[in-house]
Amino acid sequence: MLRVSDLSIRYDRSILEHVSFSLNAGEVVGIVGANGGGKSSLLRVMSGFQDANEGEVSWNDRIVRGPAYNLVPGHPDIQLVNQDFHLDLFHTVYENVMHGMMYLPNEMRETFTEELLELVDLKHLELEQARSLSGGEKQRLAIARALASEPDVLLLDEPFSHLDAHLKLKIGTYLQELARIRKILVILVSHEGREIMEWCGKVLFLNNGNIERTGTPEQFYYEPSSEYEARFFGEINALKQDGKELLFRPTEYRKNKTLGQKVELVATQFCGIFYRNVVKVSPKNQWVLYSSKPFSEISYIQIIAKAGKRK
Repeated sequence: MLRVSDLSIRYDRSILEHVSFSLNAGEVVGIVGANGGGKSSLLRVMSGFQDANEGEVSWNDRIVRGPAYNLVPGHPDIQLVNQDFHLDLFHTVYENVMHGMMYLPNEMRETFTEELLELVDLKHLELEQARSLSGGEKQRLAIARALASEPDVLLLDEPFSHLDAHLKLKIGTYLQELARIRKILVILVSHEGREIMEWCGKVLFLNNGNIERTGTPEQFYYEPSSEYEARFFGEINALKQDGKELLFRPTEYRKNKTLGQKVELVATQFCGIFYRNVVKVSPKNQWVLYSSKPFSEISYIQIIAKAGKRK
């Protein structure tokens, strides 16, 4: 179990204050919050690369120490992939990955290195020095290098920010299988909840320096506690009803010829498997509604929100 206990991080201002939570091996967990909210600092402390001002982190009941206690910072069982990448820039792509698996026999190292390079789509660049790679390629190499050491805990900071759609699917699926089969703990951190929630079984929402809410992706999507929170996980609409505000997602409606809220079509956009329709409800209010066919005329809309937040 990874346990964060009463953790506080401060620079010239308070970043995190008295944060506490625990996560189990075999989970894929997302931490979502705004830029500058302390997500990256939290990961650095959890991995032993930064000291906290207060509190502690432990893995399997052993405290994770930071640079103040360790000459070489970091934890042998916890791997962090952040925007610094931590690559050996003058080593080849192949050498960077193989470096993380010196514990294996030579033949197994070669096989595992080939597997990881195929996973991150860098096989064709295996003889290139890491310094010659693009930002996206460096990110993929950093993920492969972290996986090479077969960690117990894998921390990924904005892991999909530079990845194409097919690589997101490929790597995301691999991480889920890795967590399920090897029981490693995978933590994905991002300001973009829509990318995170499709891979995670649990989500932690970081706001105002603390974990404001913990739940499943479905709970964050369909049961938002506020409009601010809801927008991290996808487009949201608001409707005033009986003096209260009802939040509902773009799929939580049905069209009607005569009943409901009258709307005027503003624009329709094809998004692959659905259409994104922008409709005007009032001079100052627009909704986004998804449909299998594009809207073509003024309609009445009835809201069928599953559990939209009224406040």
